[in-house]
Amino acid sequence: MRVLFDVILEDENLLVVQKPSDLVCHPTKGDEFSSLISRARIYLKADSGPRLVNRLDRETSGLVVIAKNTETARELGKIWETRTVHKEYLAIVHGHVAAEHEIIDAPLGKDEASRVAIKDCVRADGAAAQTEFFREKFFSCDGTDFSLLRVLPRSGRKHQIRIHLAHRGHPIVGDKLYGGDEDLYLALVESRLTEEQRAKLILPNHALHAGKLRFEWRGREWSFSCPPEKWFTDFMEQVC
Repeated sequence: MRVLFDVILEDENLLVVQKPSDLVCHPTKGDEFSSLISRARIYLKADSGPRLVNRLDRETSGLVVIAKNTETARELGKIWETRTVHKEYLAIVHGHVAAEHEIIDAPLGKDEASRVAIKDCVRADGAAAQTEFFREKFFSCDGTDFSLLRVLPRSGRKHQIRIHLAHRGHPIVGDKLYGGDEDLYLALVESRLTEEQRAKLILPNHALHAGKLRFEWRGREWSFSCPPEKWFTDFMEQVC
């Protein structure tokens, strides 16, 4: 039987899962296994109407909250809109990050110079965005330096963490869009990534994991966590 996802919690209202990397949240032209929401429908049976409360980029792994009914979706949607949800990510970035702790405060907007329609960038007239990070460790492999960061987004802009860390000079390892060569992203979507390009990326997916969520709902605190996938931890823990 095909594994759809790892279930973190399930009750009569909620399904909290660990989204695998390289899986889109919304339906695509692929089969019923090609998106997280379609897999949720399979898991919850055909007559269900699951709704994603939060979403992650295709290559970002981690926690996604799925509402099983309209009322739950409405209530949790309002909580997410208030920006009171605590979100915590792990990111492996290029270079040794000097700061132990920093808040990146840089507005984001459309990257009008890019060939990629969905790409954003730091721009003075953009929407306010803040990303806080804590450096967890340094490590090196084959003469290349990396850092593991614990990242807490203070706002929820599209691609915010990826853009801010790249803007800071430390793009996420494996990031095809914000890693410095956007043709890697175009090659991915056009199914023409070469072995040389894959080697340049180092990792099969960008190293960003949504590992913790915490929020208040219906009179209690809800807290969820999940570890990164094996390819992430293997790279992070290697000794080269």
